[in-house]
Amino acid sequence: MVAKPYTWKDGATLEEHSRRKHQIIRQYFARYIRVRCQLPQQSKFRFAIVDGFAGGGVYNCGASGSPLIFIEELRAASIELNLRRANEGMSPLDIECVLIFNDFDPGAIEILKQHVAPLLAGIKESEPRLHLEVHYRQQEFESVCAEIREFLQYNRVQSVLFNLDQCGNSRVAHETLTDIIASFSSPEIFYTFAIEALISFLKKTDPNALNARLNPIGVDADSVSNLGLMMNNQAWLGATERLVFEAFERCASYVSPFSIHNPNGWNYWMLHFAKSHRARQEYNDVLHDNASTLAHYGRSGLHMLAYDPQHEGGLYLFDMKGRDSAKSQLHGDIPRLVSEFGDAVSVADFYASIYTATPAHTQDIHGVMIENPDLQVVTARGGDRGAPHTIRPTDTLRLRQQRSFSFSTPPSKRR
Repeated sequence: MVAKPYTWKDGATLEEHSRRKHQIIRQYFARYIRVRCQLPQQSKFRFAIVDGFAGGGVYNCGASGSPLIFIEELRAASIELNLRRANEGMSPLDIECVLIFNDFDPGAIEILKQHVAPLLAGIKESEPRLHLEVHYRQQEFESVCAEIREFLQYNRVQSVLFNLDQCGNSRVAHETLTDIIASFSSPEIFYTFAIEALISFLKKTDPNALNARLNPIGVDADSVSNLGLMMNNQAWLGATERLVFEAFERCASYVSPFSIHNPNGWNYWMLHFAKSHRARQEYNDVLHDNASTLAHYGRSGLHMLAYDPQHEGGLYLFDMKGRDSAKSQLHGDIPRLVSEFGDAVSVADFYASIYTATPAHTQDIHGVMIENPDLQVVTARGGDRGAPHTIRPTDTLRLRQQRSFSFSTPPSKRR
């Protein structure tokens, strides 16, 4: 059963899965601003945030909801970045952000306005380099999405972060996600839903794929009553992660299909969609900074879902144990991938290739690139990189010795 919508008028309870999700969003957004504002020559960053299911802004416990999290982190980043620039003798940085908060519940929007107003007043008085323009909508997200997109395109906003936090999956169509990604040069989406809603959707649209994934673990797709018994089962996590990835992989170049690691089971899923491998790289690293907040089941190297569930696969909680497993697999995966290009590949192309399907931390990937005796990282001037933190996208990753190649038969064709 999909969770009931919040009643903000009577006060909303912050559930554990929402707390974990907000922690990821807060830390990722803080890094997002700092990464996008790191150029010394930059004097302005202009972007937009669209919160499609914004809610009332504050929970019963006093914790901030996503709209207030965005405003709080914008203020903190503006202060920090401009202090650092002043200390380093750089020009100040102006951040211009359009925030669009939408919720179908008009009561939620009225409550949200009351919480946002004092924050905006404080920023206007004390932070002259932070310019926020807030718009409110009170519609179903699907109904208002085209209007929001046209508004942002008319105002030539290219960097847009969408937060689509719905308890169910039925209120945002796959086509809408694809359209958002295609409409902007630098878009990202956070997308949260309950797995039962996706299963109900697939029962109608792709029952064969659904049965192929769930039947091997003993779940009858025609009856979701079995799901409560499966939520803490690792086989369930592995099967549904593949199901989620297959359902959404065409929506964006980079899709992170990880489940929120909730004590009550893997019921809620938090996906991150992006056009840029750099966004996926940062997102992976944030997950490792918040070990055990999200969960992955499968391989921990470069091909996270390319495993035989009868013989392989394990729980990956983005913790140190998981990272040790990842490094072990990366020692074989990285040289193998380079050989698929020939004997060398630019680091930029290497990144673009691997971040479609890896949960690994940047430090672990870079560490293996330097430590592995079969690999060499070469600078644009022909020198050798000696330390992982010095690796740049303009470098070349190559095999130290040329290997003969042969084409192998796919596992499904072997007898």
